Amino acid sequence: MLHDERHERDERDATLYPVFLKLAGLPVVIVGGGAVAAGKLDGLLAAGACVTVIAPAIGDAIRARAEVPGASLRLIERGFVASDLDDARWVVAAATPEVNREVAAAAAARRLFVNAVDDVAAASAYLGGVIRRGPAIVAVSTGGLAPALAGLVREALDALLPQDLARWIDVARAARVGWKRSGVPIAERRPLLLRALIRLYRSDAPTEHAEARAQEAAP
Repeated sequence: MLHDERHERDERDATLYPVFLKLAGLPVVIVGGGAVAAGKLDGLLAAGACVTVIAPAIGDAIRARAEVPGASLRLIERGFVASDLDDARWVVAAATPEVNREVAAAAAARRLFVNAVDDVAAASAYLGGVIRRGPAIVAVSTGGLAPALAGLVREALDALLPQDLARWIDVARAARVGWKRSGVPIAERRPLLLRALIRLYRSDAPTEHAEARAQEAAP
């Protein structure tokens, strides 16, 4: 009991480093074949990862995804062995707590991060509640301590963020080109971008004219 309390306190006090991963074309292993594993699969496939699912029994939801043309998904219907992670770049443990611990140990031995779903003790990486608006991605995490709270915060942010956030990126990307060309210091760019975004709504001009509007923000 004392060990568990100390571990929970250490997890609570740990400072996490938020990061987004480029997984396109990289091997990813999911250990587990049920609904939890299926819930992690779509995002990994959408990111272009080459996913291998390993479990003694693989559910229909995962099998259906394997039948989609072009899906980079391989199914191995057996128990997990440590060597399954030899070539992996990212690991998801979505099995029983006992198997998740085995996966975590095998990942640690190979210096791999592992996302253990709803299993803080076995996880070295946590996924957050995600909001997507085109190329804009916002993620919220509680470090695995309160996933339901992360979900509530995500819903609140989703309601606040504009649906056309992708237009903001068009403006910001075009403005950045002008700023770099003109040598605008980074510290001065945010106020300029804010003015460009305000003009975006005042003029309500088509998105294809974003570059012209953004260039007005450059000195």
